[in-house]
Amino acid sequence: MSMHADDCGVWVPHGRFVLPPSQAGSLSGLGFVVKDVFDIAGYPTGAGNPTWLATHPVPQATHPVITQLLAAGATMKGKVITDELAYSLNGDNVHYGTPINVNARGRVPGGSSSGTAAAVAAGIADFGLGTDTGGSTRVPASYCGIWGIRTTHGRLPLTHMVPLHPSFDTATWFARNASVFARVARALLAPTGLQVRRILTPSAVWGLAASDFAPFLRSVSTKLARQTGATMQDTDVLRSAGDSLETWRSAYVTMGAREAWTLHGDWISRHKPTFAPPIASRWLAASEVTNQEYSSARAEVARIRGHVRDMLGDDAVMIVPSAASIAPMVGESGTKIDDLRMRTMHITCIAGIGGLCQVSIPFRNRDGFPVGVSVIGPAGRDIEIIDLATTLAAGA
Repeated sequence: MSMHADDCGVWVPHGRFVLPPSQAGSLSGLGFVVKDVFDIAGYPTGAGNPTWLATHPVPQATHPVITQLLAAGATMKGKVITDELAYSLNGDNVHYGTPINVNARGRVPGGSSSGTAAAVAAGIADFGLGTDTGGSTRVPASYCGIWGIRTTHGRLPLTHMVPLHPSFDTATWFARNASVFARVARALLAPTGLQVRRILTPSAVWGLAASDFAPFLRSVSTKLARQTGATMQDTDVLRSAGDSLETWRSAYVTMGAREAWTLHGDWISRHKPTFAPPIASRWLAASEVTNQEYSSARAEVARIRGHVRDMLGDDAVMIVPSAASIAPMVGESGTKIDDLRMRTMHITCIAGIGGLCQVSIPFRNRDGFPVGVSVIGPAGRDIEIIDLATTLAAGA
């Protein structure tokens, strides 16, 4: 597929179409793009893989969030690239290419919501829909220098979209600026109330990220404390010495992999689609998860979720890096990328397993590269966490 340079390589072959708003509303005048895992009636869903595109019927229903955005006055500008079946954090697609990260040229945009993040960062759209299962919005937001949210699990509908790990999948959005980010929130969600009394600053989690993040983690924590009057607590996120974030990540990966194979294993076995090698290896591993491994992982996830939610209670937020480093170079591979993925998932699994809202705030390091710092909040308090984060940015 040929692309113009100013398109930033974000579009899928079947993705260049426009849906006008269904009425005027709070988002009138804004345009958005859609990750190619969301269904739109009358248009194909490709899920980042041409075999999926060729073997699935054109949807007859539209994802409810898209309908809601059109009813709020926004214009849908097209569908954009995703990593294959959303099973990656890197942002490169072996079939459709790597969208251009305009804020870190030569570096990946992050995935799996790669096309959405790249399009929003480049100004092709004011905001865009993505998904987040293991970090697929938080990581691209950090790499591309834009706002991003992982919504509370189940807060937005998950019907009429291609699932990956249903126990962890969330519908999400990105925006270039805080005001648009907050406007989209209010078009989709209602406030529930939150009074922040504690700000959790887990130094062990901070230590997983490159030094680029440290000054912004400290700054966000300090400003939030000043803004809310809350106390800061250096929190050990682990329940006991027997726990580790690798234990948490492994439980998430194992449970999610079994869910993914249950959903898509038959299609993969029948159609034998071509996947990029790292994604193919994940599907192979998913096919080998036993019933006992799944049951054990599911029990671990339930235990960890209860612990994380108890730790936050109804009055705390946690400040964490959105990713473990700045965006890697395009084409980079090997043990360095594997290590980065592992450290990043040690960070992202906290909100993922907890089913919690996490908002990524964009910053730039001294070399001008994007880094994201996140605020995690209690389940269901998405609007309140967005307001905290955007108010902080307005006063920065």
